[in-house]
Amino acid sequence: MLLENEGFLSELTRMFKDSRTKGAVTMTMKRYDGRTKPTPRAGRKPLPEPTEYMCLIRASLRNKKISTVVHPKDVNKFQQAYCNLLKGNLDGLKKLKKTKTKAKATQ
Repeated sequence: MLLENEGFLSELTRMFKDSRTKGAVTMTMKRYDGRTKPTPRAGRKPLPEPTEYMCLIRASLRNKKISTVVHPKDVNKFQQAYCNLLKGNLDGLKKLKKTKTKAKATQ
């Protein structure tokens, strides 16, 4: 489901809250050129190159999937909001167990 940036962040917050009991949230980010059609075969007229690239962000929790497209002019604002969201919701991580190493005896 493609959402606007603010709607995506609010839905992502709900996903993080649900993931505390139901599983893990999987996130992907990739460069997006705005194409909705596949690239044509060799020998055919190629699609024009885009003037600017956008960022496609997807999140999934179990069978629920959401996505958004961030335009270059909105990157700073979205990144600030996304960073604050992560800081507030990444408190359920498990701590790593430290392995004890034996100190080498010096002679």
